[in-house]
Amino acid sequence: MVELINKDYADFVNLSTNLVGMDKALNQLSVPLGQLREEVLSLRSSVSEGIRAVDERMSKQEDIRKKKMCVLRLIQVIRSVEKIEKILNSESSKETPALEVRSPLLTGQILERIATEFNQLQFHAVQSKGLPLLDKVRPRIAGITAMLQRSLEGLLLEGLQTSDIDIIRHCLRTYATIDKTRDAEALVGQVLVKPYMDQVIIEQIVESRPDGLQTMYKKLLEFVPHHCRLLREVTGGAISSEKGNTVPGYDFLVNSVWPEIVRGLEENLPSLFNPGDPDAFHKKYTISMNFLRTFERQCGSQASVKRLRAHPAYHSFNNKWNLPVYFQIRFREIAGSLEAALTDVLEDAPAGSSFCLLASHRTWSSLQRCWSDAMFLPSLAHRLWRLTLQILARYSVFVNELLLRPISNESAKDIKNPVVTGSKDPSVTQGNSEDQGSGPSESKPAASISSTQLVYVVADLDRLQEQLPELLETIKPKLETIGFKNFSSISAALADSQLSLSACVPPLSSRIVRDLSESCFSYLKSALEVPRLYRRTNKEVPTTASSYVDSALKPFYQLQSGHKDKLKQALIQQWLEDALSESTQKYCETVSDILHSVRKMEESLKRLKQARKTTSPNPGGSGGGMSDDDKIRLQLALDVEYLGEQIQKLGLQSKDIKSFPALTALVAAAKDQATAEQP
Repeated sequence: MVELINKDYADFVNLSTNLVGMDKALNQLSVPLGQLREEVLSLRSSVSEGIRAVDERMSKQEDIRKKKMCVLRLIQVIRSVEKIEKILNSESSKETPALEVRSPLLTGQILERIATEFNQLQFHAVQSKGLPLLDKVRPRIAGITAMLQRSLEGLLLEGLQTSDIDIIRHCLRTYATIDKTRDAEALVGQVLVKPYMDQVIIEQIVESRPDGLQTMYKKLLEFVPHHCRLLREVTGGAISSEKGNTVPGYDFLVNSVWPEIVRGLEENLPSLFNPGDPDAFHKKYTISMNFLRTFERQCGSQASVKRLRAHPAYHSFNNKWNLPVYFQIRFREIAGSLEAALTDVLEDAPAGSSFCLLASHRTWSSLQRCWSDAMFLPSLAHRLWRLTLQILARYSVFVNELLLRPISNESAKDIKNPVVTGSKDPSVTQGNSEDQGSGPSESKPAASISSTQLVYVVADLDRLQEQLPELLETIKPKLETIGFKNFSSISAALADSQLSLSACVPPLSSRIVRDLSESCFSYLKSALEVPRLYRRTNKEVPTTASSYVDSALKPFYQLQSGHKDKLKQALIQQWLEDALSESTQKYCETVSDILHSVRKMEESLKRLKQARKTTSPNPGGSGGGMSDDDKIRLQLALDVEYLGEQIQKLGLQSKDIKSFPALTALVAAAKDQATAEQP
């Protein structure tokens, strides 16, 4: 601020001096400015009045123009009415009626002239709506309309009866001119189609013959080529139609024939849509859908097919088929049959089945039934696919429940008597259809399972997994009928189910191996009786293996010979190897304990002899012969050697059996000791 004042100091000092006389100058300017303002306001007022006057005159002229147009339209309406009436009067003034004197073709041409004039009349009448004069003329217009429609109806019927294509063409063109195409289609439906449908669609005739429904549909399809040929040629719906002579805007198949077919089926054949008998319902639905596809092919063009599928009667026909109820009935049948097989008592599969157990056989048959031609419907593909996954999940849960059962000592043949206990009510399963296979049952009575049945379950699981690709190949063509292409998702879902089934095999194998091992060792532990057999019994030197070795290996031979046609050889060999490894390890420990006990007993006797300083023969054996302890060692060595030979006969390598090399070395050392002490 200081710098600014110093810079313009002279201007600040002279500021008051420069403003002297400024008020007088302003007063002198105010007078001419006021006069100029008054002149501008006056000019503005004059211009506004001129504009207002022009607007009023333009508005009056616009009103006059509108009234003139109304008068002209009314004049045109009167002229059209008078012209039509003049044509009618000139025809009716003849000695005989015009429709009898003139040929039908000439009458059609006259009606076409009237329709053209009537179309103009309708246009001007709509534009003049609300005028008093039009209300006075309206009765005359209504009379002309009624007369024109009656004449057109009569002419169209006459053309259809005489099969005169020119009359039909003129008549339909006239209908199109007055924008009454739907009236023509409704007339054809009532007069031509309805009587034929009432004669063909008769419930008693359809139900009296096995092929009654197919015969009826065949007659319905014959109606189009026999009775609608001329109409299709005129409207361009036939292949032989000439484009230059066709009358567009009509679709008699969609708007005349199809609604009457649906009406006739709904009124005269209500039992057609009854889903109470699923087999009959499936047959009727399949035949009806084939009829519908054949009827669509008669439409002649894609546009006509689209109009047909968008027609309310088309949707009404499809909605009449109660597919959800049909599926519920089928669901009860399949779920009830499956649950009846998934019981506590495992039954054998019927003769000729590729499965061992009835539960597995029923599971596979249920999967096949879902996609069989006798049950599958394209509209239910999504529900049937869900049911397929539910069946697989339910079987997987059932197998997991079997793992919780204790292994019985009874033979499989005794267990698998067809005594059904604890079977589930199908209606209960139906009520929980959405959650089927989601989890195991909450409570079940305790039940046992035999080792043979466990083997059967593994064999069935393996067989079911092998057949799932076959099921997929069955499903694919069915899904293609509904336009489904995303088969990768279907394959992935089926692979998940297959993975769930395969996950059940390792626990089952473990149970089988454990049972085999326990059964085998229950005999191998008889080696504990060997010392008792030779101590102070004066038995001969052993030359053969004990009988318990054969008994111990008997379950292995039974598994290998009895199930080789049901299981893969590699799986059986793996079970044998694992079971022998477990039992051999326990057997090795038992033999080691026996040899250790024998050695302790032998050392104890030696110390006793030294204490007594006696030269009496060995109290445990005959003089000069093999001692009891050496006999025990030799017997154990023979048993182990024989066990190794039997392992070789089973197709296994003894070196692959865990603990068997150690067992062999253990008894070999004992045998060497026994033979070394001989003189």
